[in-house]
Amino acid sequence: MCEIYVKADPMLYESRSRSLRIHGCVTKIRLENHFWDILAEIAASDGYTTNQLIAKLYDELLEYRGEIDNFASFLRVSCLRYLTLRKGVVDKPALAVVGLGRPAA
Repeated sequence: MCEIYVKADPMLYESRSRSLRIHGCVTKIRLENHFWDILAEIAASDGYTTNQLIAKLYDELLEYRGEIDNFASFLRVSCLRYLTLRKGVVDKPALAVVGLGRPAA
């Protein structure tokens, strides 16, 4: 089973920083190449550039949560959620409450 993972192209998990502008402020985000590829796929499917998608996600997260603690991790999780939804796997509600300090059901 592990061969599926260990034989992955190292380029996929190599990190790359990208500079982008969010509301006039230049910031750098460091993600693994595979996540950049997934973000580009999401952006293209919605008619955005990758930078436009990231700025939109930033705005929506800020509006919804009021603060942003770890935006790079949020982007990684967003990519994984996209792949899960694309595959047709339904979210497990118990996973959503783990981060709230409540025991998972």
